[in-house]
Amino acid sequence: MVKRTLPTNPRVRRLIRLLRKTSNKYHAKIWKAIAEALCIPSRKRIVINLSKIDKLTKEGECVVVAGKVLGFGNLSKKVDIAALSFSKTAKSKIIKSGGRALYIEELISINPKGRNVKILR
Repeated sequence: MVKRTLPTNPRVRRLIRLLRKTSNKYHAKIWKAIAEALCIPSRKRIVINLSKIDKLTKEGECVVVAGKVLGFGNLSKKVDIAALSFSKTAKSKIIKSGGRALYIEELISINPKGRNVKILR
């Protein structure tokens, strides 16, 4: 049987530990699900465009992407997006539409129980 390895990026490893610790402390299964999504190899990690986020969300929602957000398409709603990373154009379009572009660590400090947060894959 092949041994499962964790990511080698120190930031991602710290984030996975933080997500698991927060999940256990606040009994929030959402953080554990995101930690598992970050454990996959980086070549298989999730990449989502703003056009898909615009289709799948409603006004004022908070979403988490366990990967990178790219700037293809437009965002017509005020949406708070937390992700592992953002492209420059994606970040500017999110701010321009009135939303917030947060890193996952920031969202954990704002909302440790993970209420009203939607995971996009």
